[in-house]
Amino acid sequence: MCGIIGYTGKKQATEIIIKGLKSLEYRGYDSSGIAVFDGENIQAVKKEGRIVCLEKELETNPLSGNTAIGHTRWATHGKPSDSNAHPFVSTAHKFAVVHNGIIENYLEIKEYLQARNIHFYSQTDSEVVAHLIEYLYIGDVKDAILSAVRRLRGSFALGVISSAEPGIIFAVKKDNPLIIGKGENENYISSDITSLQKFTGSVVVLKNYQLAKVTASDIELCDFDGCEQSVETVDVSRELADDTHDFESFMEKEIREIPAALTRALKGYVSPFGEAEYWQGINRIYFIGCGTALHAGMVGKRILKKLLPELNLFAEMASEFRYDDFHIDEHTLTIAVSQSGETADTLSCIRMVKERGGKVLCVCNVPISSIVFESDFALFTNAGPEVAVASTKAYNCQLAVLTMFALDFARLKGALTKQQFEGFMADMGHLPEKAEETLKLNEFISDFSSWNYTRKSVFYLGRGLDYYVAMEGSLKLKEISYIQSEAYAAGELKHGTLALIEDGVLVMALVTQRDLLDKMHSSLIEVKSRGATIITITPFGDNAAIKDVSDYIIPIPNVTDILYPVISVIPTQLFSYYIARAKGCDIDKPRNLAKSVTVE
Repeated sequence: MCGIIGYTGKKQATEIIIKGLKSLEYRGYDSSGIAVFDGENIQAVKKEGRIVCLEKELETNPLSGNTAIGHTRWATHGKPSDSNAHPFVSTAHKFAVVHNGIIENYLEIKEYLQARNIHFYSQTDSEVVAHLIEYLYIGDVKDAILSAVRRLRGSFALGVISSAEPGIIFAVKKDNPLIIGKGENENYISSDITSLQKFTGSVVVLKNYQLAKVTASDIELCDFDGCEQSVETVDVSRELADDTHDFESFMEKEIREIPAALTRALKGYVSPFGEAEYWQGINRIYFIGCGTALHAGMVGKRILKKLLPELNLFAEMASEFRYDDFHIDEHTLTIAVSQSGETADTLSCIRMVKERGGKVLCVCNVPISSIVFESDFALFTNAGPEVAVASTKAYNCQLAVLTMFALDFARLKGALTKQQFEGFMADMGHLPEKAEETLKLNEFISDFSSWNYTRKSVFYLGRGLDYYVAMEGSLKLKEISYIQSEAYAAGELKHGTLALIEDGVLVMALVTQRDLLDKMHSSLIEVKSRGATIITITPFGDNAAIKDVSDYIIPIPNVTDILYPVISVIPTQLFSYYIARAKGCDIDKPRNLAKSVTVE
């Protein structure tokens, strides 16, 4: 959550910092700020609200200098306000600090410093870092920072500048992402690659417990004990995602990019089965993730269960998995799904699994990310940059990659013949064109949404694979439209849920599994008789029973049963988008949410 950007070089830093912050705003947008060393002193400007509010403030109070750090905030400790915005400047104005993460022992440190007449001006945990570094400073900035971070408990990425050592940015990483961008006579720090791709194609990815000393011409690394470490440079794509082009929002743009993203996901799949003996010995698989990634994992688990019923398969919330006593051994594989590769709960699970002797396969969209570096195997979704907080194309690609993995694993285990496997893969090759065909429903779904955006509650129903897609569709709707929405397995209606169905309730039904068609029809009759309006997403629009019970049908193209989730979710994504637009919601930046959840 929160985004950090820093620059040191020969150019005026303010414009660069603002440009970087705009690319990071999806990580948090409650407030923002910038601190610049002007040649003599550190000057800071901070403002509650979006980056545009900071820009306006800088027009009145411009900052000049060649070394700066900036921050865009997602509030954890302390409400959004000017005083709680970063950067934080120490009492004697010798240090300025930006922070992403949580300092768990901040109250203890704060009380210690207050007892020594150091005054605090915010409600945040982050302010203690600036004051602590200054308190510990005795002539060497790096030593003061190292001394401070050894006293901190929690997770943190830090950017620090000091008037005592001009032209230098110090960057610190513990359990939160931080990257250094290398330029010509200039260098950068940032929370993620998206804000750096407009400036450079060469980066250094900080590892856990590392400190970097960054000047315009050099990068030095050490661990928290001060021991020097080697600098490893990685070349990255200069692909940009800053422009919505002809679209009203990034979410709309990213939904439209689903066919192209699926093409990349399919072409980019590389089988992970190099160690055949290890894979043959697997008898237990956990799928873990958070939110949308968890829903993808649930689909992956269900498909793999269909293909390999003898395996012990589980799909668990990462936030719960770490704190439960799941059995993990050398025959256990954990599949961690994450769009950003920085999800804090998922990262914690990966570390726990490896400590217990298990191995981890990650499914991720960002090759340069903590989850990729800490996993044993990696599958990349290749969805391309995704800026909108609500994930769309990345989810479709996660489904595609997990399905390919399931088919590939079933082939390895002998559950599929070569001919069967090739048949499935041929079907998968048609997914991009099927997605393109589904997107042609755009105008119909737009019209339907304009009639339904005042609904107070929406229920999503499905069975089997459709239930997991219903969960994702429901999440999208409440994420960006703030409509109360829930997903239920249709067979559970009579066990309590039916009490909520009344006149005026909208039910979105997913009906794609041929062997469950009759059962879904029975469930829909139940909600119809209680006054619900039913819209059905189905390839069986010509089925007389489904046609009779539905008020509206969204027809989707035919695919193999296990591939329907990749396609059937698209109408739910479009529906959520158009409902939110009709309500006038901030689609790309929904309230209280951030794209990358890097704190537990």
